[in-house]
Amino acid sequence: MKQVTHNTETEQQAQAVLVSLITQMDKRNGVNTEGSIQELVSLAETAGVEVLEQMTQNRETPDTRWFIGKGKVEELRIMLEALGANTVIFDQELSGAQVRNLEEHLDAKIIDRTQLILDIFAQRAKTREGILQVELAQYSYLLPRLSGQGKNLSRLGGGIGTRGPGETKLETDRRHIRTRVTDLKRQLEEVMRHRTLYRERRKKSGVVQVALVGYTNAGKSTLLKQLTDADVYIQDQLFATLDPTSRTLELPGGKEIVLTDTVGFIQNLPHDLVAAFRATLEEVNEADLILHVVDASSERRDEQMEVVDEILQELGAGSKEQIILYNKIDLCSPTQLEMLPSDRHHLRVSAYKESDLEQIKQLIQEQLGGGQRTYRIPADRGDLIAQLYSFSSVVEQEYEDNDAIFKVDINKVDYEKYGYRLQEYEVHS
Repeated sequence: MKQVTHNTETEQQAQAVLVSLITQMDKRNGVNTEGSIQELVSLAETAGVEVLEQMTQNRETPDTRWFIGKGKVEELRIMLEALGANTVIFDQELSGAQVRNLEEHLDAKIIDRTQLILDIFAQRAKTREGILQVELAQYSYLLPRLSGQGKNLSRLGGGIGTRGPGETKLETDRRHIRTRVTDLKRQLEEVMRHRTLYRERRKKSGVVQVALVGYTNAGKSTLLKQLTDADVYIQDQLFATLDPTSRTLELPGGKEIVLTDTVGFIQNLPHDLVAAFRATLEEVNEADLILHVVDASSERRDEQMEVVDEILQELGAGSKEQIILYNKIDLCSPTQLEMLPSDRHHLRVSAYKESDLEQIKQLIQEQLGGGQRTYRIPADRGDLIAQLYSFSSVVEQEYEDNDAIFKVDINKVDYEKYGYRLQEYEVHS
């Protein structure tokens, strides 16, 4: 099944009204609905949509047929006609039946938050793995909603919500989609097999890995570029980079580690997307240390940190050792700066300040560091001495009787991985 590529010069730009439903449960749970709709605006603009107007509706619960209720739908129809808008984007996830009902009544393209995020990922994916993962997520999202997608998928002009596999659904039935999903999973399993082999080789070689995680647009890619001179795409927009990038970083003591930038997280990240990208996101589980990058200037900073923590928990990496990097402090107000902690687990930084970059490297080294240890090894055991040199930095060496005594610097990651091999020769004070 081929994906259709649009000619962007002839493609009609989506002009949209954004709609958000606020339920009584949202209010009771203290959901930041205003922040969520602001984020929806950013998502829409990232996808190339012109936002003309916003609408909110308060209800006890969502309307099963119209989501926001028949009266509000009629009000929305009048607004669309007055503005000349051709698209409605909902901040919540819709069922296939709701999409069908809304499209028939509004004569406009209906997109929900999940579909919007999937569309952005379809634009951003560049590697074979990324493209496969996004396509799998799109099909997984589409399959239970197929009955509600007919008019949407036949609408001329393509554009938002129809990138990737969405444009071929008129001639595709559920059986065909399931066959494609099976094929995608098979291809991704092969990719995962290669990734697992790479991880095993990396472990055997003693490579220490540090992962950059954080809310989308927190500045992870900028930090990777500034720390390692990586040639990565940087843009002030959501999901500017999708595919993970790894680069070598030399610490102040001379040890080299691998620093990996991962896909940014976001509130209500689609479950299909988390599932499809699990192989990539599990790189976080393999990391020896996590750098949680936070946009310190964001008014939603605490909420965004909670989202990242929740996704790390979902991935099984919630207990990993972390350093919190409060980035973009050059954009913070004095009041915002006063609220930020600063200790060995929290660092206030600007990715464009050299002294801050050096602080990050130093803190990574300290967090990974395991201090000095002493080993007493028979002088004729060259094999054991070679092992010691392979996973530590020898500070001092002397001979006593028939033994060689070594004082070494070894980080705790390497000590946990390899120190057991020479455990019987370690001298404890």
